[in-house]
Amino acid sequence: ANTAWAFATLGLPAPKLFDAIVRESVQHIGSFTAQNLTNTVWAYASAGVHAPELFDAIAYESEQRIGSFKPRNLANTAW
Repeated sequence: ANTAWAFATLGLPAPKLFDAIVRESVQHIGSFTAQNLTNTVWAYASAGVHAPELFDAIAYESEQRIGSFKPRNLANTAW
């Protein structure tokens, strides 16, 4: 989550890195905190990276744990 966030924040194109993060994230999405989910979805959306498998996994996991999200997490994930 933090690596994707950093690259997106800096506007650095890194398609191979973003692809690798998708593969790993989807496998381990259950261990992400609400903040990790939020940062990851924000990073991909901000970088304009198309990752439907990742977004589906984040949507499912977020729905399961919506009660643990802080208002900021909800706003950033919905954005």
